[in-house]
Amino acid sequence: MNAPAASILVVDDEPDLRTLYELTLLREGYRVETASNVQEAREQLKAQRFDAVITDMRLPDGFGMELLQDLRDQQRRERCVVMTAYGSAENAVEALRAGAFDYLTKPVDLKQFRSVVASAIQGTGGVPPPRAARSNGSSRSANAAAASEFGSANAALDRLVGESDAIRNVKQRVAKVSRGMAPVLIHGESGTGKELVAQALHASSQRADGPLVAVNCGAIPENLLEAEFFGARKGSYTGASQDRDGYFQAARGGTLFLDEIGDLPLAMQSKLLRAIQERSVRPLGSTQEETVDVRIVSATHRDLAADVQAGRFRQDLYYRLNVIEIVIPPLRERREDLPALCAALLTRIANESGMPVPQLTDRALNAIAVHPLTGNVRELENLLHRAVALSDGDELQVDAPSGAAEVQMARPATPALATAAEGSAGGTSSPSDTAPTQQPLASGCTVPLPSDLQAWLDQQEREILIRALKESGFNRTATAARLGISLRQIRYRIARLNIAVPNDQDPHDDQG
Repeated sequence: MNAPAASILVVDDEPDLRTLYELTLLREGYRVETASNVQEAREQLKAQRFDAVITDMRLPDGFGMELLQDLRDQQRRERCVVMTAYGSAENAVEALRAGAFDYLTKPVDLKQFRSVVASAIQGTGGVPPPRAARSNGSSRSANAAAASEFGSANAALDRLVGESDAIRNVKQRVAKVSRGMAPVLIHGESGTGKELVAQALHASSQRADGPLVAVNCGAIPENLLEAEFFGARKGSYTGASQDRDGYFQAARGGTLFLDEIGDLPLAMQSKLLRAIQERSVRPLGSTQEETVDVRIVSATHRDLAADVQAGRFRQDLYYRLNVIEIVIPPLRERREDLPALCAALLTRIANESGMPVPQLTDRALNAIAVHPLTGNVRELENLLHRAVALSDGDELQVDAPSGAAEVQMARPATPALATAAEGSAGGTSSPSDTAPTQQPLASGCTVPLPSDLQAWLDQQEREILIRALKESGFNRTATAARLGISLRQIRYRIARLNIAVPNDQDPHDDQG
């Protein structure tokens, strides 16, 4: 026996459009009710439950946002899709922040309309329209798939290791915002796990069965950005021997993760903004636009608000991407997670190497805690890889920090932190074990505090870059690779710090 079709309420004050939306949804097999104003919509909502509500933003007796607020206040299950006039980007962002599942821009493209409605119906308790109804055997398969999806979502969240308040907040926010289509901006220092959060967002969403396409915006040559993002037609540029899709097309029905979005050049930012607003892209060399259905998740380690003020990042794109922000805490703010992180990373190292790893003892944890770990979890993983490779016996041997300055800057130089690490590891230690952790405080810091912190940091960065450039023969591509940054970033830093480069020419620049 087939389950009933999903039920949808359409709210629009224009009779012709209301009829068009109704007929479109009826052809798809949905059950449809309509209303012409806020009052009629409230009466319909009072009389019955729906799976989704599609409402115009402006209505004769109020705003569609009022219905959205009603649904939220009453904790109803209906997902709300808001329709806004062309160019009303602020209204769309406001609706998404208020809890709307998604938005449509008028005049509405019917193909996009059907796609957004189908996405809204998934996971609400409503079922697909009758034409997609399955047999009992297929229903059992669907239930098994749903259970598998739930398991994959939990597995993705479990990869965010830790039980500190900071990481718990991140997990809770991921679980909460994954249900909608609102763009998410992930902010965190390098090595904190921004891509893991993006993967968890995707796995926890109704788009989990679709693709997750991850793009490093700082790693694409500027002259190829448009073709990489939007696709290209045969003959559109030298070497384009056939049509090919871009990242937007590849992510259709899924999530597009734009990592290091702050590295995108201004010219490309305007094109990306239009693609996000219009939900369509024009491949290079084509005269026709293609509708795309993707959720945008972006990430950066930069202060984009400051970049907006400095004119390095478009304000309109910033507000479009930063509808929901997830801030990942640096490792120094969740040191209590070190034992769990070390255990998880060592397990992964053991699986990858196919051999047992030395035991993580209290002494090893204390030695790890001395490191400042400014590179966050990525640096911790490198430290553990090195420790496993260099350990001879059954106990993990961790190197001391490479310089006295690093030791003095180490955050875990307190007895409380050492105790937390030991307690989490499930053991006790002698006073001698904790001595390395407490030593930096006992020795005191002889380096005077800088009167101008930014100038001091710039000087340190300048000296590191000059040293790295000299060691690589002033090859900027090799220097960028060694320092773990993009070629565009190293060019920017060389210019900002006024570093003189012989001949000012890098033979490999055109490759980056």
